[in-house]
Amino acid sequence: MKIKQSIGSRIATFVIYLFMILLCITTVYPFWQTLILSISSRAEAMGTGFHLWTTQPDFSAWLKIFESPVIVRACINTVIRTVGGTAFGMFISVTMAYPLAKKKFPNRKFYTALVIFTMMFNGGMIPTYILVKNLHLMDTLWALILPSAVSPFNLIIIKNFFTSIPESLEETAKIDGANDIYILWKVVLPLSMPVLATVTLWLMVGQWNSWFDAVMYTSDRSNMVLQLFLREIVITQTAMSDPTMMTNQANVVQPATESIQSAAMMFVTIPILIVYPFLQKYFAKGVMVGAIKG
Repeated sequence: MKIKQSIGSRIATFVIYLFMILLCITTVYPFWQTLILSISSRAEAMGTGFHLWTTQPDFSAWLKIFESPVIVRACINTVIRTVGGTAFGMFISVTMAYPLAKKKFPNRKFYTALVIFTMMFNGGMIPTYILVKNLHLMDTLWALILPSAVSPFNLIIIKNFFTSIPESLEETAKIDGANDIYILWKVVLPLSMPVLATVTLWLMVGQWNSWFDAVMYTSDRSNMVLQLFLREIVITQTAMSDPTMMTNQANVVQPATESIQSAAMMFVTIPILIVYPFLQKYFAKGVMVGAIKG
């Protein structure tokens, strides 16, 4: 049965669709232009106006990025930080959230209040820097992993999801002789895949995109991460003076600075975008259930 819409409903639908189309364009176009600039010739990249396509594809800017002496090490450091920081953060968050979700846990509300307190108040940048320095973590990857290992918000989300799991499942497992560790590993975690995948995605994106702590805690270029490499190319442009990035040979057409910067941005952005489709199906369910169950 076809429902006839009123004129007001049709106008509202048209406005909504128009707004969503414009929103998609404003979201996709900057990414598309960056991609096109990264593979454009010098003449096209230095031209003004919109860059919707290139008639002279040129991948020399990408080659310049891969010729940098620090790019390989930066990739390794970023992968170590992302994988290690995400794994360590998930381990701490899960092992803290599970006991806090148990009603029989002593002083449960007090410890939960402490976690919430840290969401509103923190020591600040200078005390954190002094702490990292006194722990002798400066110029190490541990300085990038440990301070950001636990997020109170993620902890509360996981804890609320654990609370929503029926206690009868755990009681049945205990009757069969299972201990708390076995119940967590074999019962709770398999049922919590939506929220675990969601928090994992948050942690991965946070670790991958983080750069300010790397500026504060690392000065040795052997500990450089990709975000610092990108910062040197796009913002400070100190990497642009590297002999491997620029050449003075007269017979070599030098890629435009805009193309090198765009190639660096795409190189840093694409890997984390590839991960999204594999975890996206858990995202909405994990956030909603972990947020509304108390």
